[in-house]
Amino acid sequence: MTEFTDIAKNSSKEKFILYWGDMGSQWGVNRSVAQIHALLYLSAAPLNAEHISEELGIARSNVSNSLKELVGWRLIQRVPVAGDRREHFVAETDVWEMALLIARGRKEREIDPAIRAIEICVDQARGETGIDPVALKRMQEMHDFLTTADRWSAQMLSVPKSKLATLMKMGDKIFSLLKIGGKSKK
Repeated sequence: MTEFTDIAKNSSKEKFILYWGDMGSQWGVNRSVAQIHALLYLSAAPLNAEHISEELGIARSNVSNSLKELVGWRLIQRVPVAGDRREHFVAETDVWEMALLIARGRKEREIDPAIRAIEICVDQARGETGIDPVALKRMQEMHDFLTTADRWSAQMLSVPKSKLATLMKMGDKIFSLLKIGGKSKK
């Protein structure tokens, strides 16, 4: 685990790495994985596993496993460095692309399996005698919600990054544009 003795005396880079690791753990990502991602994101040059291990004070085996996970998420990639046979890594630095990669990855790993599991439950419940109609209705509502959210997510992931940024910057102005939600004027 990354150890910086006095956070008040840490450089901004060290603080960023610590905070990114903490945020990652709150989002269900291993702290070491998040810290390695932060280090690579801030690095101007490709880094090898040994350098990462030394800089963060993380065991080499942990670094290796974390790098595999980050490569699997496509948040980092291997790059060759002339004159060095070791593997080097760089992070995706476009924050919008990172967000889209994470959203797609979470959809594949979390949302898709949840939709399938609940669909199985709904199908089974429809064929069961004695199922409480309230339970069936609530399972169906959850399935409907997840599939609707999944369709919306797919639509948002297909919006070009520049348009998505504009859309997000508009914030609640979208509601008035579409004449939905928000406070009504009397």
